[in-house]
Amino acid sequence: MSENAPDLEDTLPPYQGIALADVRLVRTREDAEAALGALLACDAIGFDTESKPTFQKGEVSTGPHLVQLADDTHAWLFQVGAPSSAGAQLCADVLRPVLESATILKVGFGLGDDLRRLRAKLGIETLNVIDLATALRRREEREKNAWGAKTAVERFFGRRLQKSRRITTTNWALPRLSEQQIQYAADDAHVALRIYRHWRRHFPNVAEAATHNAARLAARGAAQAKAASDACAADGAAAKSA
Repeated sequence: MSENAPDLEDTLPPYQGIALADVRLVRTREDAEAALGALLACDAIGFDTESKPTFQKGEVSTGPHLVQLADDTHAWLFQVGAPSSAGAQLCADVLRPVLESATILKVGFGLGDDLRRLRAKLGIETLNVIDLATALRRREEREKNAWGAKTAVERFFGRRLQKSRRITTTNWALPRLSEQQIQYAADDAHVALRIYRHWRRHFPNVAEAATHNAARLAARGAAQAKAASDACAADGAAAKSA
């Protein structure tokens, strides 16, 4: 092969992401109620977060600053400010019941940091999660490398997912996001759900096994959370009666 031959990725047609008209920025109570109603009706949603980059050694991230959720036709973006702010509370009123639901599956790529930051910032314990980065690895071929969304789009759809580092490293804590940021963020959540749907349709055995395992772990987590809540309530009642 010629040294000047283009990479396969460069020859693929671009992936067409979700239309901006189908992206909702949740800013008002009415926005939040509409988002909550739509998301609670889903069996599965795409999920991702964005955080303002840190560049200094020892600097601690205050993210997530943006949380993205998507169903098959729409995406919702939640701008999370300081934990005590009215905006963060409005977002949490939607995010908590959806992300802590044991019956709604959440799918995305490389979700470890996202889950940890949501827990630390908003106290949200996300349940029923499949991290496609590891779930999509072809174990029968002893594949060791985690998949990214770009790899999945290339292999499943024969398209090139454009992931601009310039957009990735922008300030996600800005009060007003650019159209490029909105498109990037919405695509991250929406494409994850599209990939999951394709995976489940074309590789049903492994996909269903992963889905059932996520649901099993979610049910266990929900039961443990309820037991802890009941114990706290009992302790509080005992303290009052003492």
